[in-house]
Amino acid sequence: MLPETSRSARLRPRRTARFVKIILGLGNPDREYALTRHNIAWWVLDHLAAVWSYDGWKRDNDALVASGVVDGTRTRLIKPQTYVNLSGVALRPYVRRPAWSAATDLLVIADDVALPIGTFRIRRAGSSGGHNGLKSIEAALGSREYARLRIGIRPDVEPGYDRWHADFVLSPVGKEERATITGLMPTLTDAVELWLREGSDAAMNRFNR
Repeated sequence: MLPETSRSARLRPRRTARFVKIILGLGNPDREYALTRHNIAWWVLDHLAAVWSYDGWKRDNDALVASGVVDGTRTRLIKPQTYVNLSGVALRPYVRRPAWSAATDLLVIADDVALPIGTFRIRRAGSSGGHNGLKSIEAALGSREYARLRIGIRPDVEPGYDRWHADFVLSPVGKEERATITGLMPTLTDAVELWLREGSDAAMNRFNR
């Protein structure tokens, strides 16, 4: 687990919650994958759970979840336990709720081999970009209308890295890369908190460069 990065300001929970926001991170459950590039989203979820002082992770059907209230909004962090390719299964209970909308209430965090390491992008909607986890989310929702935060893992190599990218994403993150990602955690947290408060457009306008 990555160490928590200290922040000067945190959102404080309130007793009254408005509705449920879901933040789902793509990753694989076995211990052997814990420090791989494909599990970077789970590092972010662990960081958020620590920053928001959540009680811990609990099993809920096909996922591990951590829940709480952030700035008046009920928020649930989700780690699917079905492996990346079947991540959408964890959303089935929420899709059936009439008051819940993926377009406004879901943020999916994923690694992205098309983005350089140390960068990230927020999108309101779009294609899977070849990411099997995002394909599964899209299939479960029947829609591409959901926010996603994609964290760059692309190495500084010559063109052609995509030929071995399957092995690359399932390989452990190196020491320097890990330091880069750890250093990005406070900014990622700010981006997620802005999404919670004001939605995708506000987060995109502030953090996409």
